[in-house]
Amino acid sequence: MTHKEENIRVGISIGDLNGIGVEVILKCFEDNRMLELCTPVIFGNSKPISYIKKAINNNTTIQGAESISQIVPGKVNVLNLWKDTININFGANDALVGKFAIKSFTAATAALKNNEIDVLVTAPINKYNSQDEDYKYPGHTDYLNDNLEGDALMLLVSENLRVGLLTDHLPLHEVANAITPELIERKVKTINEALINDFNILKPRIAILGLNPHAGDAGVIGSEEIDIIKPTVLKLADEGILITGPFPADGFFGSETYTKFDAVIACYHDQGLAPFKALSFGNGVNYTAGLNKIRTSPDHGTAYEIAGKGIADATSFREAVYLALDIYKNRKLNEEIKSNPLQPQEKELNVKKFDN
Repeated sequence: MTHKEENIRVGISIGDLNGIGVEVILKCFEDNRMLELCTPVIFGNSKPISYIKKAINNNTTIQGAESISQIVPGKVNVLNLWKDTININFGANDALVGKFAIKSFTAATAALKNNEIDVLVTAPINKYNSQDEDYKYPGHTDYLNDNLEGDALMLLVSENLRVGLLTDHLPLHEVANAITPELIERKVKTINEALINDFNILKPRIAILGLNPHAGDAGVIGSEEIDIIKPTVLKLADEGILITGPFPADGFFGSETYTKFDAVIACYHDQGLAPFKALSFGNGVNYTAGLNKIRTSPDHGTAYEIAGKGIADATSFREAVYLALDIYKNRKLNEEIKSNPLQPQEKELNVKKFDN
């Protein structure tokens, strides 16, 4: 399926209907200027979305569709996936609502895989109520990794900081054993390629954090840095990747050393996400790097405590849409450059504009 680039199709999964997902989606596209950049396709059902729209007094006009072929460019499309009646109970942890969140997400992923949409932006789910016999993933990333091509890596992105993870939704007691030279090599190469192809950074500078306090303190507080991380860093550096570390995590963020790098790789979830959210919460984006398709999401959860009150901030969701569009265009640009290697001058100038 082909369509004009100015009508980039942004597939959107609705997330947990009892949370703030639909609210931030509607608020994002309440500004008609967004529709000049893309055509949103919300995977769900018009009835609960209309109910939420009325509850939060939102003015976004939505367009129902029964199939992808009925999608109207420049409109906020809702692709109706079911006819079931859903009772919305803002702030409630509801297993049935969780099932519909996953139905939306898996349908949107299938459309992404089949090129029926160009990019995917996912609203937050509740990881607890979304689990059942058919869906046993701890979140979006692992499902995408199993259903798309590539090696998924969670990359948190804001204007001044990018944080990737060696391990993501893994219990803390399992982290040390999971960190191997092979894992580090794979994740570093994934993030390096993403920085080049998705962010147009020609020579990315990458930092990696230590696993232990004080990065092991020369072996006094743990040997993973000496035995595993540092030798792998040196090997990757010999291969031409600009990587440095391991750094003690506390001092690295406290001294703002992160500002000298294009990306930071943390060993585990909270080591990376705690400082990222402290520095960027509300403006950050969760990007699944390393895959052949593009998926982003806001950096917050379902926020049950404010659901249905009309006070949710759509900034992070809007930034997720912007980032998905930027990466889509960057990939297209890089494909053009690679397919026309003898015509570099004008394209090289364009690349330099994106180089940060």
